[in-house]
Amino acid sequence: MSTPAMLDVFKTTGALLEGHFRLTSGRHSNTYFQCAKVLQYPEHLTAVCSEIARHFAGKNVETVISPAIGGIVVGTEVGRQLGVKTIFAERKDGVMTIRRGFSLEPDERVLVIEDVITTGGSVAEVIELIKHSGASLVGVGSVVDRSNGRVRLADDHFSVLSMEVINYTPEECPLCKDGVTIDAPGSRANKQS
Repeated sequence: MSTPAMLDVFKTTGALLEGHFRLTSGRHSNTYFQCAKVLQYPEHLTAVCSEIARHFAGKNVETVISPAIGGIVVGTEVGRQLGVKTIFAERKDGVMTIRRGFSLEPDERVLVIEDVITTGGSVAEVIELIKHSGASLVGVGSVVDRSNGRVRLADDHFSVLSMEVINYTPEECPLCKDGVTIDAPGSRANKQS
């Protein structure tokens, strides 16, 4: 899917938002990708995830894991298309953990899937869980990479849409300086990472 086609999907579904946003990473931006608004439509979910699944097909993925909450829908569909087990990691008392009876085995080949990557903090935490378990990281896939490839979390890192989206620390944010009201639509909207 080309960048213009992907941006068109975000625009037509109302998922490309403009304003003043606090991202999950804690950084601020005037642009927000609300992937859930795209992924609520089965045709878009299937098309976007098939791009990711196609990239990792033939790489002997045994398990897909996603950080909760944004990556769960994408990870589940990518896992379904690859025909492999899908699990997720989530925060408990602020720490990323694997719960709910899920586990990773030594040498298990694991693919991490996320919806949007800005700094990659949540994905990096999941990668640490993979390493700690003795499993093997196959790669990282995402719907959107807001860093335009600057954030590389694995040797094999694939994003359907990769583009530079300006973001700021809260201290340097010109929107804050101008008094523009901030919105925090992310799953960890009020926390820094």
